[in-house]
Amino acid sequence: MPPRFTLHPLAIALTAALGSISPAQAADKAGLTLNPVVVTGSRAEAASFDMPAAIDVLDREQITAGQPRVNASEALIAVPGVVANNRQNYAQDLQISTRGFGARSAFGVRGVKLIADGIPASMPDGQGQAATFNLDVAERMEVLRGPYSAVYGNHSGGVIQLFTREPEDRPSVEGGFAAGSYGTTKADLGAQGKAGGLGYVFSASRFDTNGYRDHSAATRDQAFLKLTGKPDEVSKLTFTVNGMWQHNTQDPLGLSWNAYKSNPRGVDQAALDYNTRKSIDHLQAGVAYERRIGRDTLQLSAYSGQRSVIQYQSIPRNVQANVRHSGGIIDFDRSFYGIGARYIAVGDLAGGRLTTTFGVDLDTSTDVRKGYENFVGTTLGVKGRLRRNETDSVESLDPYVQTEWARGDWALTAGVRHSRVKFKVDDQYIVGVNGDDSGRKDYSKTTPVLGVVYKLNPAVNLYASAGRGFETPTLNEMFYSGTGGSFNFGLNPSKSEHYEIGAKAFVGNSSRLNLAFFQIQTEDELVVDAATGGRTSYKNAGKTLRQGVEASFDTAWRRDLSSRFAVSHLRAIYDEDFRTGNANTLVSAGKLMPGIPRTTVFGDLAWKVTPSITGTVEGVYRSKMYVEDTNGQLPAPSYFIANLRLTAQQQAGAWRFTEFARLDNVFDRNYVGSVVVGDANGRYYEPAPGRNWMAGVNARYTW
Repeated sequence: MPPRFTLHPLAIALTAALGSISPAQAADKAGLTLNPVVVTGSRAEAASFDMPAAIDVLDREQITAGQPRVNASEALIAVPGVVANNRQNYAQDLQISTRGFGARSAFGVRGVKLIADGIPASMPDGQGQAATFNLDVAERMEVLRGPYSAVYGNHSGGVIQLFTREPEDRPSVEGGFAAGSYGTTKADLGAQGKAGGLGYVFSASRFDTNGYRDHSAATRDQAFLKLTGKPDEVSKLTFTVNGMWQHNTQDPLGLSWNAYKSNPRGVDQAALDYNTRKSIDHLQAGVAYERRIGRDTLQLSAYSGQRSVIQYQSIPRNVQANVRHSGGIIDFDRSFYGIGARYIAVGDLAGGRLTTTFGVDLDTSTDVRKGYENFVGTTLGVKGRLRRNETDSVESLDPYVQTEWARGDWALTAGVRHSRVKFKVDDQYIVGVNGDDSGRKDYSKTTPVLGVVYKLNPAVNLYASAGRGFETPTLNEMFYSGTGGSFNFGLNPSKSEHYEIGAKAFVGNSSRLNLAFFQIQTEDELVVDAATGGRTSYKNAGKTLRQGVEASFDTAWRRDLSSRFAVSHLRAIYDEDFRTGNANTLVSAGKLMPGIPRTTVFGDLAWKVTPSITGTVEGVYRSKMYVEDTNGQLPAPSYFIANLRLTAQQQAGAWRFTEFARLDNVFDRNYVGSVVVGDANGRYYEPAPGRNWMAGVNARYTW
């Protein structure tokens, strides 16, 4: 069946208009970098303007200026095609989706590949945690959407890469403190520099909050160390260690609609009865080696880590009377490691430049997982009897090759990746009728991508790309079958076809416009099947269709005035009927996929009042979001909020001082910031804060 991508008349008109824009060069004004160099997508360095893909770059200033640097959503909100929701629940992490991929995740990030300094922050089954991103040392984030994401393998409906800062020649130390609403504080200390040929970056921080909602307090400690060196003139060695510790983080759960309307800051009684909470210990280390060989480059990397989690859920005591139930406490220790190798060859072919990347990635994770009752006698919220004991392992092996040929006004790109993902379960809890759930499941898929860029003139590039992607179920989505028991080894991976056309243009010497139209067709979409007794099972739903447009416009109106604007419109529907749930409910073709707003808009206007003081106003609009597949429950309503931020900087000899203050939700709107898709208890809605503030100071001394 041919793709149902129709080019809207507006797209034709805009493309024609772009042809009349006069040639321009990328310019840096008022803090805007209009043509940054990226590595996401092509693996080799390339100007973002020349990539046949929708890719945005957030630089250090956009990530840190006027921000507490706690959640990646602070910066990602400005990227078209990305929905980054702060759940106001640090037990469940951010909710991040790109073009609808990842929208149904009940916790953490799935469907979007997370990478930090070239090291995966997503496990081989596709589940990741954005909280492990250390924003205090962030240099930039690259956000890739569309067909080119497919070359990153399983669960790469989009790719978000964080790159940390490089050591500078002059050593420095710095410290900061910020405080705000709801008892929120953050303190951080850092140092960087070079000594004896060794570069170093170090950072440590503590974040603490009472939380906007009742029973949502959290404390997060983070530490980061980066060491760099040059074994010789043509090579570089980098070593990183990243740690996060978050103990007894309270989980307020979602709210029903009536409970939300009655008290947005409230909490379901079950969360209090069972003292729902989560503790996380995460430590990861990685090493990367890069060597130039003539015009070519060899890159090698390896990493290893440990993650321990214990989570107390609100599953009712009577539900656990089922002998096959795994209890109300999740307790696992995960060890993971991986290696990667790539060779980037640069040569000449038919009068053009040919760049080819050969690579392979191997990633593994092993969970020693236990389940316990969340009660002892009549005492709730404490560790009781063992109900689950198993070892879960996932391994992925992905060889790939990408090549780009550029000559004159044309550039052609092609890539292919073969992914093989193996799941294995070793069940060691076989008691009575609770049988042996051991087993294994292997998935494999080849995902190609093609792209072409045409330079209409020096200021305008037109491009088209197409690719295929796939998503295996995560371990958490395989834990239960709809019939109420063992692992669901019958799930198929969802397979997708992506098509995109777009334009990138410099407007004058101080503005850039990006425009992309896309269509995504998916088969075997994974959706919630049944949700009872605190357990959720999944099934393959059939076909879905996503069609949308993304646009961004960054400009420096003059040296002291700049703005950013991003808008996305996405129609995401089920493209055929299917039945779901305990009642075998019909979901008709044409229903909107839950957790995905049709329209998102972000804009800001920054005025440099003086060379050292900048004031900025932000606006955020998001249309309504449905909360389950039938669209029968009340959707989270649309909303618009405005934010203000002020930043200042002073230099006094070797000292540099910076300050910020921000006021969010200036008009004190009540709104739902995120939703829990398909929640079994109807607790779909996660309220966002009313008017709130935060202010901070930082001091840096440089030798």
